[in-house]
Amino acid sequence: MSNITFTMLKPDAVANNYTGAIISDFIQGGFKIQAMKYIWLTAKQAGKFYDIHKERPFYNDLVAYMSSGPIVAMVLEKDNAVESFRTLIGATDPTKAAEGTIRKKYAKSIEANAVHGSDSDANAIIESSFFFSQFERF
Repeated sequence: MSNITFTMLKPDAVANNYTGAIISDFIQGGFKIQAMKYIWLTAKQAGKFYDIHKERPFYNDLVAYMSSGPIVAMVLEKDNAVESFRTLIGATDPTKAAEGTIRKKYAKSIEANAVHGSDSDANAIIESSFFFSQFERF
């Protein structure tokens, strides 16, 4: 079990000016920000980040969406970070997300679901190191 997780505020959340509110929710949820970066991904960068989904039918749309506007990438720290964060953000489909979760409050659809969250401790390290070199050593 790791004490870090990776998240991105997706282009829809940034464009809708939810950045501050979502970050506040992270902090209120007990997470400490270890690294943060505001960046506009190129299609090549988004494609590399989501390479694990390359064979899936939604891959091209996902890459286009994630390179359509700026994102905020973050590494967050908390005991049992990945599991705790997945609970905080809620289900991928905002109509199925629990009340009070990030996606219930800020997401518009399954695709425009406000935030990305690592799905495992191993992926949290991989995803964190994609954006932040200091996490390559973990």
